[in-house]
Amino acid sequence: MDIQSLTLQLKDKNKHPPLEQWDPPFCGDMDIHIQFDGTWHYMGTPIGRLPLVKLFAQVLTKKDNDYYLITPVEKVRIKVEDAPFVVTQWRTEDTELGPSIIFTTNVGNEFLLSNDYPLVLPTGAQQAPLYLNIHRNMQAGIHRNVYYQLAEIAQSIEVDGKEQWQIQSAGQAFTIGTQ
Repeated sequence: MDIQSLTLQLKDKNKHPPLEQWDPPFCGDMDIHIQFDGTWHYMGTPIGRLPLVKLFAQVLTKKDNDYYLITPVEKVRIKVEDAPFVVTQWRTEDTELGPSIIFTTNVGNEFLLSNDYPLVLPTGAQQAPLYLNIHRNMQAGIHRNVYYQLAEIAQSIEVDGKEQWQIQSAGQAFTIGTQ
């Protein structure tokens, strides 16, 4: 993997390379794994260089239940404990769709909570109580602090005789919990 040339191609933090257009050969497993808290490790050691993590994050994809780093010339499988990204911050912003919530991940990507990037309340989740669907079949776990902050602004709604806690963004309601 030529990291220097790939870095030049991927300067924009929210720009994603056309992985779906690349069909490199599978080169095996690489000893990279992403922990539940979003920490990337190589051979058991945390990767301390955030620009390198961001670079890898831009070429990460999920197919079936496996995660791959893909470049135009190779594809390697890595391990992910839960979700590869974590939503660590959020803010509200007025958009053309109305008041909206913008989520920021641990690698600096931003996503507008909307039908394109909805929340998922999983059944039997391993760790995170809530996830954000993002690009390439992947999810970002909502950090516990962010979840509690969202709970403070949620409204209780009764749906089919059950209480749901919902937040509003981009003209849509999103469930963050049920009772």
